[in-house]
Amino acid sequence: MVMFSETQPSTQLEALLLQTAAGNREAFASLCHRTSPSVYGLALTYVHSGPDAEDVTQDTFVKVWDNAPSYRPQGKPLAWILTIAKNLALMCLRSREKSTQLPPEDWASLAMDAPAVTPEDRQVLRAALSTLPQQEQQILLLHAVSGLKHREIAALLELPLPTVLSKYHRGLKKLKIKLDGDAVYE
Repeated sequence: MVMFSETQPSTQLEALLLQTAAGNREAFASLCHRTSPSVYGLALTYVHSGPDAEDVTQDTFVKVWDNAPSYRPQGKPLAWILTIAKNLALMCLRSREKSTQLPPEDWASLAMDAPAVTPEDRQVLRAALSTLPQQEQQILLLHAVSGLKHREIAALLELPLPTVLSKYHRGLKKLKIKLDGDAVYE
């Protein structure tokens, strides 16, 4: 399998998607591994249920495998995959006709699963995130965990870009105050 540098993730994903279109199962496995946190995070913002988000994630990758030959390289493979996920999430919502609220601990678990986060950091991060309104949590996690750009988050959550930016910066400021305040008392 081809090795990629971390400096060009979009190019790497593009290559993996093209290899998947050619039937390369290793490339598909790598593509799934690299993009599943973003797909799951996006699905979670729509369906508000961990099990439903897992189903949407799995269905997304089935569709990616089936439709990879029809993908046209445009330098935005993650956007193509996330569009599939968004459509499937909306279908899931329509099929059950109403969504349930996602418990805050499920949102926080997105960030907790990152391999670079230590157990101590997980506890502090979970507590700090729980102080934020749900939409600010979503925007922060989609940006920090999934690596989405603000305009991509705005499109996916169907919010104006200025709203996403202000909620992101407001959430960061609240987290900084919370984390700085906790550090003073430790």
